[in-house]
Amino acid sequence: MKYDLIVFDWDGTLLDSAGAIARAIQACCRDLGLAVPSDALARHVIGLGLEDAMRHAAPDLPPERTPEMVERYRFHYLSGDHELVLFDGIPALLDDLKAVGYTLAVATGKSRLGLNRAFEHSGLGPLFQASRCADECHSKPHPQMLDELMEEFGVLPERTLMIGDTSHDLLMATNAGVDGLAVTYGAHPHDHLLEHKPLACLHTVQELGSWLKRNA
Repeated sequence: MKYDLIVFDWDGTLLDSAGAIARAIQACCRDLGLAVPSDALARHVIGLGLEDAMRHAAPDLPPERTPEMVERYRFHYLSGDHELVLFDGIPALLDDLKAVGYTLAVATGKSRLGLNRAFEHSGLGPLFQASRCADECHSKPHPQMLDELMEEFGVLPERTLMIGDTSHDLLMATNAGVDGLAVTYGAHPHDHLLEHKPLACLHTVQELGSWLKRNA
């Protein structure tokens, strides 16, 4: 085993939620009478902490209205999040990794409340030994989430792998000194991910599983 600790992003990596997040961002901008971001911009901010994402998606938003925008986003996203599904093959992949003996963790832009809700809906919670959320740490791409997870399990950076679907995940990995692996079926496009020099860009969960068996 090359790695001891494998850390997954959540939205767009495990859960097929990038489209729903982008639509919720666009809807809350409409509610507040703000310019509606393009699909590309709305997807680009996925993975950041919620307040950071709102500020990037709506740069004209007065700071005092950020809580209002966050509230409208949560209204739109939570109204349908129970209908979101895991990418095909994710439960089996995680089961296999845990059975081999990897320590599995999550580093996400979600809040703790949001991740706990996602764990409950998906049933994946028991597979992860730890997690870090954006309301507990600095937002990606700051390395704090990975730094804390490595410290918790006593794992060195060279024995840690970060898997995500955005440049924010890959930059966080770089900032923490760990290897980054990209999946292209989530929020950010293939070309953009390649700019951040991941170990590989994988197009399906099946490709991800095969890569991990050969290289992890």
